[in-house]
Amino acid sequence: MKGDLHCHTTLSDGSLGIEEIIVQAKRTDIDVLSITDHDTLSSYNRAAVLGNRYGVKIISGVELSAWDEERNCKVHILCYAPQKPDRLEGLCLKSCEIRKSCSKDMIEKVKELYPISTESVTKYAKSSKSIYKQHIMRALVNYGYAVDLYGELSDKLFTKNGEGSILVTRRYPSVDFVLDLIHSARGVAVLAHPCMFDNIELCKQLAEKNKLDGIEVYHYSADEKAQKTLLNIAKEHDLIVTGGSDFHGLYNAVPTHIGSKTTDEENLEKLYDLISVNSQK
Repeated sequence: MKGDLHCHTTLSDGSLGIEEIIVQAKRTDIDVLSITDHDTLSSYNRAAVLGNRYGVKIISGVELSAWDEERNCKVHILCYAPQKPDRLEGLCLKSCEIRKSCSKDMIEKVKELYPISTESVTKYAKSSKSIYKQHIMRALVNYGYAVDLYGELSDKLFTKNGEGSILVTRRYPSVDFVLDLIHSARGVAVLAHPCMFDNIELCKQLAEKNKLDGIEVYHYSADEKAQKTLLNIAKEHDLIVTGGSDFHGLYNAVPTHIGSKTTDEENLEKLYDLISVNSQK
């Protein structure tokens, strides 16, 4: 048994719908799948129905945005199977509003540089709960200002220290607040891709404070050395070790496909055991 516990649909910044994702998971022999769209629980019911139809076990999931106030950087937390998901709705709405505000400012900035319209961006985000930089880049590609979603123009516009950058960021709710809320919702909290946002020191700190239930070790952003470090943290604190493709379809930042990174049977069983415990609280 193997699972891909990290992928995205058109509900956030992916290019494929829920059914397409689940069908592809079946094709690639994935037994367990979690759709973890950013700051939205909207996939839950439909994913469960379609999972039953196609014979793929679904674990409800969401990737929540948070902020490491000590290090002043972004953090993503994967929340699995919250037994009281309504407790997360307010957080999701707040984070989507923060992201929308940033995106609107970035769209205005990019319009000052390139003669595109707001609608040329938002039409790609019709199904999404927010607007992402991928949608902005797709509009720019569509009008011929770039040939790649990730390349020289993307780096110039969205890299923090890039010349002429249009990047706008704002603080999300604190990581401690988000983790406490996940646990109050009786969900399983896993630190997503610690290498992507340089969260390894935070990972150690949170593990020592017993704030985490697991760590996403197997992700394209973690090389073998980083994986070893993360595995040691997980072993020391008896944490679940997960893996996921972080699939976004057309909007992938690097080549990756559903099932390219997975969670093994031992850790899936640990996850199911914890979900069972949470359901009985």
